[in-house]
Amino acid sequence: MSKALIIQTLGLSPHIEGGYFKRTFESESLMGNHKRAMSSIYYLLTDDSSTGFLHQNQSDIIHFFHSGSPIEYTLISPEGVISTHILGPDLSKGHQFQLVVKGGYWKASQLLEGSFGLISESVCPGFEYADMIIASRAQMQQSYPTLIDRIEHLIKPTTV
Repeated sequence: MSKALIIQTLGLSPHIEGGYFKRTFESESLMGNHKRAMSSIYYLLTDDSSTGFLHQNQSDIIHFFHSGSPIEYTLISPEGVISTHILGPDLSKGHQFQLVVKGGYWKASQLLEGSFGLISESVCPGFEYADMIIASRAQMQQSYPTLIDRIEHLIKPTTV
């Protein structure tokens, strides 16, 4: 399996946070706030788009590992506690097949090796771009000054 075959077969497109994605499900059920009850996507990091840059979602998200190389997640809680988790195929190396990221946490993902890592994400309530914030360096410096040296490489570069 190659990254090109996965992108073509699954119909993936570039994602604004990095990597590639395709929405695979959006529930017909609506919640009280008129948001979809749930949505899901395929998400792919590749050696040429290896970082899902630091961002925050309002909804809870469950990540499911499918195939390829391990992906490291860096999470920052609302209280500023940083943690790392690896989604991957090898439980004996401490990899996980699933990772829950609560709404309000900052998260970034990085492909650790190889040419691709494929996951799915289930989002509840369903994903909406209006509920997502891409981190800026200024915002992270102000909110987490003691972490900036550890997370700067995970902040999406600004274009001029």
